[in-house]
Amino acid sequence: MTLIKSISGIRGTIGGQVGENLTPIDAVKFAAAYGAWIKQQRDKTDYKVVVGRDARISGKMIQDLVMNTLVGMGIHVVDIGLSTTPTVEVAVPMEHADGGIILTASHNPKQWNALKLLNAKGEFLDGAEGAKILDIAESGTINFSDVDSLGKITKNKAYIDLHIIEVLDLSLVTVSPIEEARFKVVVDGVNSTGGLAIPLLLERLGVEVVKLYCEPNGHFPHNPEPLKEHLSELSKKVVEERADFGIVVDPDVDRLAFVDENGEMFGEEYTLVACADYVLSKTPGNTVSNMSSTRALRDITEKHGGTYEASAVGEVNVVKLMKQNNVVIGGEGNGGIIYPEAHYGRDALVGVALFLSLLAERDMKVSELRKTYPDYYMSKKKIELTPSLDVDAILKTIEERYQNEQLTTIDGVKIDFTENWVHLRKSNTEPIVRIYTEAKSQESADELADKFIEEIGSIAGVNV
Repeated sequence: MTLIKSISGIRGTIGGQVGENLTPIDAVKFAAAYGAWIKQQRDKTDYKVVVGRDARISGKMIQDLVMNTLVGMGIHVVDIGLSTTPTVEVAVPMEHADGGIILTASHNPKQWNALKLLNAKGEFLDGAEGAKILDIAESGTINFSDVDSLGKITKNKAYIDLHIIEVLDLSLVTVSPIEEARFKVVVDGVNSTGGLAIPLLLERLGVEVVKLYCEPNGHFPHNPEPLKEHLSELSKKVVEERADFGIVVDPDVDRLAFVDENGEMFGEEYTLVACADYVLSKTPGNTVSNMSSTRALRDITEKHGGTYEASAVGEVNVVKLMKQNNVVIGGEGNGGIIYPEAHYGRDALVGVALFLSLLAERDMKVSELRKTYPDYYMSKKKIELTPSLDVDAILKTIEERYQNEQLTTIDGVKIDFTENWVHLRKSNTEPIVRIYTEAKSQESADELADKFIEEIGSIAGVNV
């Protein structure tokens, strides 16, 4: 079963059985439930929803289904076409819309797609709102509009440009110094909308761009999750071109990773660390990331006199804690930058602009910048879910076994040891259990992850 319903949206593989995969019927069902929820938020004459998509192959089909379902609900649609998740988030308040939908399965392979749902602020729905939409979808009581009350679709293809203008206008983005630095950068757009947005932003900043997989045709040339093992061609291209660094984003452009001038990974976890270092040096304050993120953000935050706190995994959880703590920058260790001066959403365009501003100011190579940060090494592994795995019972057993350690149980189980940590949790976006560890060496991080994978298997009585 590959239809996943969670606060992260409705996500599944294309084709197959209704109710078990993301079929056209499922897309219509959940788009209608979202439309009904939109109408419950305010009693008004006209409703408007912004809809955009990444470049995956099923995108146009799913977008047409979703938009015309909303039209049938009497809701007007602003079709911004090929876009990025943060661009849709920016477009919703610009349009004074009642919500937004992004058709993207983020880092998942090409057979996946999803409906990611936004509120009138352009922010992801919280758990209660998501649960309400799921209830509406299952209720079978959705009312559609009569022929004289149908919505209309208008197209607006300008929003990537408008988003870039917003980024360039941020107070800490130093356009002139970046232009003067004359950077050369290789961009891996994984043949999705990052291949449109990131080069356009860089060109506006006077950066020489070498494009790699920037054709938005949805045929991902490698696994679209921006991890080291998927980026050998980017690393090779950076060295061949003698570029200052390389940039890779995921298909919907809310995750961001860098490769240094030697073709070595800067570290996906260190994208947020570097951007936070720059922001905190100008505007001291507090930071937030999720529980699966590196300790290095805590170290950098405390260096600048601020306070760090970890949230449960999930952008909506990070944003909630950021607002509570009046945070100046936050995000997720998967390369997601959330900068409130821009908006409360992960935004790779904002991350690129802040990173370039930092490099221009420090006047150092990317490899040299990386050496200024604490060294932590992370292992990210996973176990495929099977009927024999009772994840909740397994995590409860582990919690009891390690009750004398520093435990956090707001999202799975995280165990903070003196020199390292492990976080075990069920994914909201894939049918897997994630095992994240961090230590002072890669070998130690991998060994810790393998130890807990073996322990999970022992508790479950199976080989995992």
